[in-house]
Amino acid sequence: MKVGVIGAGTMGQGIAKAFAQVEGYTVALCDIKQEWAEGGKDKIAKGYAKLVAKGKLDQAEVDRRLAAITPGLKEDICADCDLIVEAAFEDVKVKQDTFSALDKICKPECVFASNTSSLSITEIGKGLSRPLVGMHFFNPADRMKLIEVIAGVNTPAETVETIKKISVEIGKTPVQVNEAAGFVVNRILIPMINEAAFIKMEGVSDIAGIDTAMKLGANHPMGPLELGDFVGLDICLAIMDVLYKETGDSKYRACPLIRKMVRGGNLGCKTGKGFYVYNADRTKTPVDAL
Repeated sequence: MKVGVIGAGTMGQGIAKAFAQVEGYTVALCDIKQEWAEGGKDKIAKGYAKLVAKGKLDQAEVDRRLAAITPGLKEDICADCDLIVEAAFEDVKVKQDTFSALDKICKPECVFASNTSSLSITEIGKGLSRPLVGMHFFNPADRMKLIEVIAGVNTPAETVETIKKISVEIGKTPVQVNEAAGFVVNRILIPMINEAAFIKMEGVSDIAGIDTAMKLGANHPMGPLELGDFVGLDICLAIMDVLYKETGDSKYRACPLIRKMVRGGNLGCKTGKGFYVYNADRTKTPVDAL
């Protein structure tokens, strides 16, 4: 099966790896510029090289996986795809425009799936000649086992079953979800991160204290503020805004502290600074401890 992955950023790279590591799947890794697509594959290769150096993968297997990934532009390498997984910027218009272009390129039997983390599948799929389904991976996509499979209003049951079957084939556990803002995981998880930011903003505890309390008191592997940095505070903010817009419920009001941090470009791990500063030696320091 040939899978087109649209978006060669962090999630797109992980999704490409998730498919390429299973024999029988090939991947067209696409972005809006050829060099961006090639850069995505280069980052995948560098990550694999580290695993080879640590003895966790052998070079022959890495070579096989890399050979299964072809970087390029969607108009050049997606016409014969059997499945498209879109992992573009989390914006309805961007996703609609992406699928509209793909609808003219891809063969009629190609299945369209979006990796959106919170947006309406029904809204994204408006005007397409074929149904759209949600196939929501979790970061890191090649290692996390869950895939949320989301049916929009116009998604046939057989399309949902196709994605569930593919999910199992690539070693994932699919959970079927009816369309709702945030789906399951992010509707629970992101408000928790948001509430932790309110606790910090209100001076109830410091960053290390909040994270330590949840790790030791709730047995979470990561504290909520550390997790927010890992997800990306811009993503957290976008999801909170979707939840608030879709439900009109004030409990989903985004914390002003997160909004301020995003405006300042302090997005977490990917920018080197969020609630923590991420040091070159892979250590991190809470910003309120500096």
